[in-house]
Amino acid sequence: MKDSIQPEELPHLIEEKFAFLHIDLNSFFASVEQQLNESYRNTPLAVVPTIGDTTCCIAASYEAKALGIKTGTQVGEAKKKCPDIILVHGNHDHYADHSRRIAEAVDLVCPVAHTPSIDEMVCQLLGRECEPPRARQIALAIKQSIYKNVGDTLRCSIGMAPNRYLAKVASDMQKPDGLIGLLPSQLPRAIAHLELRDLPGVGARMEKNLAAKGITTMPQLLALDRNGMHALFNSVWGDRMYHWLRGHQTGEEIASNFTAGEIQKSLGHSHVLAPEHRTPDGSWAVAHKLLHKAAMRLRMEKFYCGALSVTVRYALTREQTARAERARKHFSGINHQGWGMEARFAECNDTLTLLEVVRSIWAQRPTGELFERPFFVGITLTRLTNESDHQQTLFADPNNRAELSHTMDKLNLKYGHTTLHFAGMLPARESAPTRIAFTQIPVKYGVDYM
Repeated sequence: MKDSIQPEELPHLIEEKFAFLHIDLNSFFASVEQQLNESYRNTPLAVVPTIGDTTCCIAASYEAKALGIKTGTQVGEAKKKCPDIILVHGNHDHYADHSRRIAEAVDLVCPVAHTPSIDEMVCQLLGRECEPPRARQIALAIKQSIYKNVGDTLRCSIGMAPNRYLAKVASDMQKPDGLIGLLPSQLPRAIAHLELRDLPGVGARMEKNLAAKGITTMPQLLALDRNGMHALFNSVWGDRMYHWLRGHQTGEEIASNFTAGEIQKSLGHSHVLAPEHRTPDGSWAVAHKLLHKAAMRLRMEKFYCGALSVTVRYALTREQTARAERARKHFSGINHQGWGMEARFAECNDTLTLLEVVRSIWAQRPTGELFERPFFVGITLTRLTNESDHQQTLFADPNNRAELSHTMDKLNLKYGHTTLHFAGMLPARESAPTRIAFTQIPVKYGVDYM
């Protein structure tokens, strides 16, 4: 006789209750813009990082989505689909403020237990709140509280489930303004019709890896036992997934963001250049500012880094594109529309040292006709180490670089992030503003968001 009963062995003993509500704000950035400006309502609208045909939409209203315009659609393509589409330059402060106000509206009904991103909130149900009829009443009351206290253009889809993972899955099953519950007795058959990519944590790369192991559909995934799931993912992530998909709780429902290998691996900023900065000198000034912001964040988040990469993308005319394709063999290892390079170095987090690395990389960028019109620059810091794990060097800090960065941070936190900076970023001082974050609510360091 067994000493204990595993939950997967007696699924009929699991109570018919919900434990979590996952609130997903529909077309959040676009809906905020429509809330702030009545003339934008009931019309196709896209939020963009900068006004220009070569950039991409970072959000689209449901009127635009109905025309095939979505996140990632190039603005030029969006205009072809809808010549009258309204383009709105994204406003970081507005979205962060509305996210905070919505969280307060939700709190009036049920406490927010977790905020995985700027347009998502999670409530954990307790006691009688877990009973399906009561959970549904709470979900409907949350919707009404948002409409009443924040704005009537702001819709949300709410998923109810016995664990947070499935609550997130359910929140994506009906949009906009949806309300879906997944009861334990319905699992896992209630999710068998979904695509693998509908599962949080399963992106393009993981989907490809699963396919290489013979798993291409949800029924195939659900047919695996716990050992099979562990072997499939080659980690404890597979064990977690096995239980989550069957409605079990693992004790990690609040802490986890459902990403395999959740340790932060990179930090950076990128920017689509405004027309006046689409020159070699202009792009360098913007790269300089992006490094300034990334280095400051590195210190604020208490990291050191050991590698840095620079990415530049170039706009080509049709004639240049055709010539590049014909001569592509001469650009071994380099995409004719873009270029990137990584450098590794001794761990550091001061701006001056990182700027020297960027400068050395920048000096090696390609030149010539195909590389004269930069339109995108990205700076990424990788090989991150927590400040507490960093091993101090035996040698003195050259030129007191760490102290210089610390002094700059103190002034920039108090008066604004561009108060004190190196001269190279001066031409782009007002360019590359803080962009809205998709994976978390941006943190306010001092007087500015980052």
